[in-house]
Parts: sequence; structure tokens; C-alpha cells
Amino acid sequence: MTILEVDGFSLSFGGVHALRDVSLTVAEGSITAVIGPNGAGKTSLFNSISGFYRPQKGRVTLSGQDVTRVPAPRRAAMGLGRTFQNIALFRGMTVMDNVKLGAHVRMRTGPMSAMFYMGRARREEVRVRAEIEREVFDFLEIDHIRRSPVASLPYGLQKRVELARALAMRPKVLMLDEPVAGMNREEKEDMARFILDVKEQWGVTVLMVEHDMGMVMDISDRVYVLNFGQRIAGGTPAEVQANPEVIEAYLGADDMTTLRERLRGERGAA
Repeated sequence: MTILEVDGFSLSFGGVHALRDVSLTVAEGSITAVIGPNGAGKTSLFNSISGFYRPQKGRVTLSGQDVTRVPAPRRAAMGLGRTFQNIALFRGMTVMDNVKLGAHVRMRTGPMSAMFYMGRARREEVRVRAEIEREVFDFLEIDHIRRSPVASLPYGLQKRVELARALAMRPKVLMLDEPVAGMNREEKEDMARFILDVKEQWGVTVLMVEHDMGMVMDISDRVYVLNFGQRIAGGTPAEVQANPEVIEAYLGADDMTTLRERLRGERGAA
């Protein structure tokens, strides 16, 4: 069953065409990856799906509902969670406070009770905190840093905290924008494990943009390839690796052997 569908997205900034008639479908309970060279339009696609950009043409459907004109905060409340290519945490706040922000889309407290922090607001805050500690922190193995300021954490842990904030939203579809960028080998392996567990244990559908081809080919169920704002391929990891257009987009030549070595290089080095 399809949980997310993008139909004919076209997005331009002045004379620059970021996306040209891009379509894709994401199956419920799957890990779907979007790959492509730098400047291919991957982040523009993510920003359009999540509501930060409004394409000139196209439609996006979430759980069978057209959300093309729904603003970004409302899409988040409907179950579309995401992380960002550049870490978007509040560095002066603690890990717990950052993660609790993700849960606010699910809270039902009114402005007045929240202002005075009494009654229903207090009870809901206590419940959400306990839920985060019990489920999200234990799952991502970050309970030991819950009171630490985000700014004091190493980069790999900050990426994990951003994932925790997205999970606190209880998303139906989790969009990960380069989740292992800048990580060392051990951190990448941990993140790949968490992504697989998000799918298997939490039942959350994952859509990710990633440059680490080894990880993409290892954990993805389906892969889409963009180049110059256009979709040039889509299929299983094996099908994409063997696609001549993908090979040319990455290498500039029809060299299948070299591309396969590149796609498998990081796994071989590991």
C-alpha cells in the first residue's frame, strides 16, 4: 500500500529548474532512498514534500489525502516528520527539551493552561516526558545525555538527538536528509541499525536522502535517482546499480564496473 505519493513536482527559482516533473511513490513500511549527484534536486524535493517549498506544479498525497496546499506545521501533525541536512537543534537547550519539542504537535493543551503550567498542561507534560524517556531515549541509547546541552555533544550524538526529536512526533513517514553525513564508520553503523529498527520495531515508513551508497544499497527497499532535477531511474538497489543512466550521471561514462566498485567500496573498506 502506498503511504506517500509525489506526482509531477516541478519547482523553479527564477530561471533555475530545481525539479522537473518528478514523481515517486513510497510503500508503507518500506525504506525508500533518493540519491543523485550534488545539485540533483534531492533537498528541494524533500523541502517540497514537507511543505517548506511550494512547487509550481504537482501534487503530494499522504495516506491517501492530498496535502499539496497544507502548510508545513499541519503536515507534521498529520504524520510527516523529518530531520535536516544541517543539524537544526537548539544548541543552548538540553537534549530533553529539544526532543520534547517534537512531541508538541501531538499535545492538546490550550494556550491558557500552558501559560500557567497547571492542570491538564502539567499532566500532559509529565506524560510526554515519561513517554520520551521510556521509548525514544531507550531506543536510541541516549538516556545518559538527556540533561546535557546539545552544544556540548559530539556531532554523531547531535544527529541522533535530531532523530529522537523526529521520532517524538510519532510520524507515519520519517524523512531523513543525509542521516549519516559527516559520521565516522562506527556512527554510521549505529545509525543504519537505528533506521532499520525504526522500520521494523516502530512500523514507521522511511524516506531518506543519502550520499553513502554502501548504506543506501544495504538497507533500502527501493531507490530513486535524480539528476539535474529529473528522475532518471527507480527500482530495487540491484536494478539501480545496473542502470546505464545512473552510471553516466555519477561517472560521466558508461562504466558499470567502476560504478559498482564505487557503490560497494565503503562496505568493502569496512
